[in-house]
Amino acid sequence: MKSPVVFIVCKGLLVIGLNAAIIRSENGYHVFPGDDIQEAIQQAAADPTNKVIRVHAGVYRPSSRRQALIWFNKSHDGVRLQAEGSVTLTAANPELAFPSEPSFPAVVNHVVYFGDGISSNTVLKGFRITGANNFVTKERTREMEPNRTIPKNHFFYSDGGAIKIFGRSYPTIQRVEIADNFSSPCGGGISVQHQGFNQDSVTIQDCVFINNRAQGTGAAVDLLAGSSAHITNCLFVGNVSNTGEDPVAKASGERPFVNNGVLTIFWNSKAELRHCTFTGNRNGVDDMGGASVYTHCIFADNQLDTGLKGYARYELAVNAGARVTNCFINGTLHDVRKEVSRTNNLFNAPPPLFDKSLIPTAKEYHDAGYRIPSP
Repeated sequence: MKSPVVFIVCKGLLVIGLNAAIIRSENGYHVFPGDDIQEAIQQAAADPTNKVIRVHAGVYRPSSRRQALIWFNKSHDGVRLQAEGSVTLTAANPELAFPSEPSFPAVVNHVVYFGDGISSNTVLKGFRITGANNFVTKERTREMEPNRTIPKNHFFYSDGGAIKIFGRSYPTIQRVEIADNFSSPCGGGISVQHQGFNQDSVTIQDCVFINNRAQGTGAAVDLLAGSSAHITNCLFVGNVSNTGEDPVAKASGERPFVNNGVLTIFWNSKAELRHCTFTGNRNGVDDMGGASVYTHCIFADNQLDTGLKGYARYELAVNAGARVTNCFINGTLHDVRKEVSRTNNLFNAPPPLFDKSLIPTAKEYHDAGYRIPSP
């Protein structure tokens, strides 16, 4: 069966391709189903003037068992990868996976990898990312991450089912839906592992995290020790951490993690959250960093009764300290230091009256929580 003919009109020029290579036009490189996104990333990285890649509607899956569907390292800094229409990037390829493996049908550790040397000029925009299921391999590490000076532990390979961010890496992630991913131990959605290089931050903006799972911490987003992120206008719903026994603690004999947030912030890490909504998760945010900022966020009804049993649910835990202002917290707050103001935040507020898109309609919430971004 022949591949479909591709038509692209560019300043009056009609380009027709049959099994064509990646097409370059004045408004970027164009990728269609069946094309290799990584090849387009390589071409755009080498292009001194045109670093935009437009991925057209369809489902893109791995063509081999490896660490990532697509990857960005220092050589790819400045590339902008954006979806045109409905585009799904998935870790799954049933034709390459073995049904007997627990990770079936996933065949990559991460759907997207951002490595050392990536600045905020590197942009991922408009995709749906799904299908991660705790597949782990160490093959082709040097190709994906050429920096050998930053240590790579087990979390480098295992965490970040949808997106893994490692080293001095500060990409911009916009309008991405991260759904139905699983990893163990941490970070079913996004895992940030700056390794102490947190002088700058990852930007996560206008994103939706739905139904992601982790056996340990941070089902939606996990900031490992020494990491930093700015998270703005994002929605977190249906995510579940602590789905099973902590495998790291089991191996090391350390105290296990049993009741963490779907956003987990580890020691010496920090996050700045603005206009985000957490609802319908197994807990909200678990912040062990002590330096984070939360403003105009909603924490409501994060009461999912799933995962490890015997632990009470909570909305926000900031026992190490944090700055929390203009937030709505409908449920349990853990704040040992009593630093969260009872006058600059609203506790036990009226129901948000979420609409079908989980936008609050109650008048008290007019300037709080997630909103669908304008086109």
